[in-house]
Amino acid sequence: MTDPAALRHIDGLAERDALAAFLRCCGSRRWAETMARGRPYGDEPALRAAAERAFAPLQRADWLQAFSHHPRIGERKALAERFPATAGWSASEQDGVAGAGEDVLEALVRANRDYEARFGHIFIVCASGKSAQEMLALLRRRLANPPDVELEIAAAEQRKITAIRLKKLLTEGV
Repeated sequence: MTDPAALRHIDGLAERDALAAFLRCCGSRRWAETMARGRPYGDEPALRAAAERAFAPLQRADWLQAFSHHPRIGERKALAERFPATAGWSASEQDGVAGAGEDVLEALVRANRDYEARFGHIFIVCASGKSAQEMLALLRRRLANPPDVELEIAAAEQRKITAIRLKKLLTEGV
């Protein structure tokens, strides 16, 4: 359940601190700056609507910046090292990888490498509730997409991840 005090807290943060909080939700600096400047939101529906509006002007470079703030699917060691501000969130989002066998994890590594070579960015999927096998199947299917289509799909997945993280921001705090 969303804590109204959490949103009041976010609305009252100094801009620098609000920017840091929103960057935990989406790594696009442009998106996070828009969100920090757009306060106060007052309620969760206003916050969510603002988040969607802030996505509208994002360009390829903004999306790539957002994607760069995620670990590769199955890349558990990098979580705490490269992504300390979101390591806990990423770990829980990728929980479906935890019980995967070595064969699936190795296949994910290879498929991630192929994906990055083809598209120039990591594979982005809203991993919450998906098993490692499901994510691997999605990754392999999406390898066949044209680059412009794949960027749109990855951006849509980033929006889903951001919505989940905004909810976490409101329930777990800054």
